Amino acid sequence: MEMTQHSLSWFEIPTVDFERARAFYGAIFDFDMPVMEMGTSLMGFFLHDRENGVGGAIIRADGHVPSVEGTVVYLSGGADLSVVLNRVEPAGGKIELGKTEIAPGMGFFAIFHDTEGNRVGLHSMG
Repeated sequence: MEMTQHSLSWFEIPTVDFERARAFYGAIFDFDMPVMEMGTSLMGFFLHDRENGVGGAIIRADGHVPSVEGTVVYLSGGADLSVVLNRVEPAGGKIELGKTEIAPGMGFFAIFHDTEGNRVGLHSMG
């Protein structure tokens, strides 16, 4: 396989209560999440640069089940993930691991559980 710019091209975070999840992610990232029905699926999209960035969505669809086990998606925490992380618990989520340095020059990460029961990460350089 050839070298690609990004190892991730798209992600979907499962929901049980779509509107609750939409409100949660809208609150922690401070935006009104756009929504689209795609067949029998309902998706809410994270903001991203559609020309050069990697996007993703929350989704309510058959076969998509929230879990704290398995793959962890790390969302961009912007310049300092503390801003987003400080909104997690007031929005109904739970912080598993606070802001932690990875290694010098590699930035910081944190882990939280969303309102749907997913284990999600944040990453930032500051």
